[in-house]
Amino acid sequence: MSIIGFHHAQVTIPKGAEAQARAFYCDLLGLTEIEKPDSLKGRGGFWVQVGSQQLHVGTEDGIDRSATKAHLAYQVDDLDGWRAKLVAAGVKMGDSIPIPGFNRFECRDPFGNRVEFIQPAPAG
Repeated sequence: MSIIGFHHAQVTIPKGAEAQARAFYCDLLGLTEIEKPDSLKGRGGFWVQVGSQQLHVGTEDGIDRSATKAHLAYQVDDLDGWRAKLVAAGVKMGDSIPIPGFNRFECRDPFGNRVEFIQPAPAG
């Protein structure tokens, strides 16, 4: 018996903010929206594909998302390109503590969810 991986992760947005969330996650980040099961469509939010996993963007009000360190880290193949794209879109960059073997940066989505972009550091 063992845990074999992650199927999905979830972040939340305020109720009714799906259009703004799609602009960030689908348009800016380029993630592909996937169909939610009919049984969950009435709950709001949407799902996107991230590699072989899914990100579920759910809705809930009354949450201060900017007060938490909880986050998802997206592994990318062009960290500098992503930073430039996000800065050009007006996304404010946050501070990241260096970790051995990786280059990374973080920001917040329009709702305060912490988002990390990470890339293995070149060998040498």
